[in-house]
Amino acid sequence: MSESQLWNDVDEYFSAHLSPDDDILQAALRDSEAADIPMISVSAPQGKLLQLLAEIQGARNILEIGTLAGYSTIWLGRALPADGRLISLEYDPKHAEVATRNLARAGLDKIVEVRIGPALESLPKLADENPAPFDLVFIDADKANNPHYIEWALRLTRTGSLIVLDNVVRGGRVTDPDSTAPDVQGTRAAIELISSHPRLTGTAVQTVGSKGYDGFALARVL
Repeated sequence: MSESQLWNDVDEYFSAHLSPDDDILQAALRDSEAADIPMISVSAPQGKLLQLLAEIQGARNILEIGTLAGYSTIWLGRALPADGRLISLEYDPKHAEVATRNLARAGLDKIVEVRIGPALESLPKLADENPAPFDLVFIDADKANNPHYIEWALRLTRTGSLIVLDNVVRGGRVTDPDSTAPDVQGTRAAIELISSHPRLTGTAVQTVGSKGYDGFALARVL
């Protein structure tokens, strides 16, 4: 058995017992594939982790940067109370359309809003609305802009808020200081920002599973 097959098998075992996809989540994945949206959403165990983190936070307001087809959004939305709010920012109108349908099917359309456009344009507009501080921010968008997204997350959160940054390992390339790849440069800059910023304390965790070799960073706002 190959190493990657073993990772997949373990993921399937954990998913079956701890984070099984229900009909709504499975439909979201099917609709994503049918619309030719890249199948790069979080895995089921990762989605359940996001839900648990939001519940541990007692989150009432969540910001997601990068909606894709709404799979992770559903996991996060399920952690919110009935009067909670989740704003998800998506660059691609087609992705946003599929996500909106998936969220409606999940019964989350009353508390989740998908905003279309480049996140670095949507975030200043969001800040102008002076929203209640977000309790959790999940960043899973274009990696080159990761440090900018963290800076905006800091502006839109409060002491005790949690920032989750996905896909930080880049297949191990994150260790290469000479890389010119925008995703590596952006991720390294984000990690270094978490390390140096006086209002952040964090860590990063490597993962293996159905999504291959990857990882995420967690940062708490001080």
